[in-house]
Amino acid sequence: MSATAPGTVLLAMSAPAYWHCGRTIRKIDFYAILGCMPAVVLALWNWGLPAARVMALSVAACVVVEALSEKLMGRDLAIDDLSAVYAGLLFSFLLPAASPWWLVLLGAVVCMTLGKMVFGGLGASPVSTPLVGWAVLAVSFPLLLDANAMQLHTDFIDPLVRLKFFGAASAKSIPLMDLLLGRQINGLGAGQVLALFIGGSLLAGRGIVRWQVPLGFFLGVAGLAALFQMLDPAQNASPLFHLCTGSVMLGGFFLATEIGNTPSRPLPMFLYGVLGGALVMVIRKYGVWLDGVPFAILLANLTTPYFDMIRPKPFGGRR
Repeated sequence: MSATAPGTVLLAMSAPAYWHCGRTIRKIDFYAILGCMPAVVLALWNWGLPAARVMALSVAACVVVEALSEKLMGRDLAIDDLSAVYAGLLFSFLLPAASPWWLVLLGAVVCMTLGKMVFGGLGASPVSTPLVGWAVLAVSFPLLLDANAMQLHTDFIDPLVRLKFFGAASAKSIPLMDLLLGRQINGLGAGQVLALFIGGSLLAGRGIVRWQVPLGFFLGVAGLAALFQMLDPAQNASPLFHLCTGSVMLGGFFLATEIGNTPSRPLPMFLYGVLGGALVMVIRKYGVWLDGVPFAILLANLTTPYFDMIRPKPFGGRR
């Protein structure tokens, strides 16, 4: 092999893109975790140490399971991208604060295996990673996932139960401030409405979350809720009530916007969000699940390839 002459310029060949903005998966997940911190603080305020136990156990289990999966698959460890931490935190938000330890561990294992690694890793799963774990637990152990059955020691009430079984007048009697501050029976993080709105809005403002998805999601929920209320005001609550209950804020800002599960263009993103929000109201109105957000987002995830078919006409192309 001949030696390289002094002063010779060596060119490296690689695939595009050649100009990077500095945004990485690690930075995106770091900011997303920061966006969850207001909800973490409010969850600790409302539910105390049991919430801390569930969140810590879920995050730790997701990180360990991802590391073991990558070792078994012969890959380099990538747990420093914080995606497992973020997935574990979102999964814990959907659980009651009184969830038993084995349920949290089982759900975390399902999240990272069936919800992520079995498809190839980050960005390859067609559905939301935390919601896969939640759905398996909800079908297998519905009583343990029922926050009303697990939170018997609290004075909080479930607003969706009030609406479903006692009508809109009973649901209207719940103070709005209680709903905003998380004083409602719900998942330990999913019910922290105001905190999730603040964190999600900051993420949307920084471009970490594409605003088209949350906007479409909330409009889908509010629009169909307004229609139902006009048709039967005695049995259907206001759009604001539905936006402040269940997992709507968590779903719109965090679950429906996961990397790899959403369309890649602005208009498809918005339509995807509208579909997810509308499905929430359909499930709440006609289904057996009081919340409806997790299953609505899972169904919307499956439509992402079809929304990605909506493409602009190329310049100069035939109409």
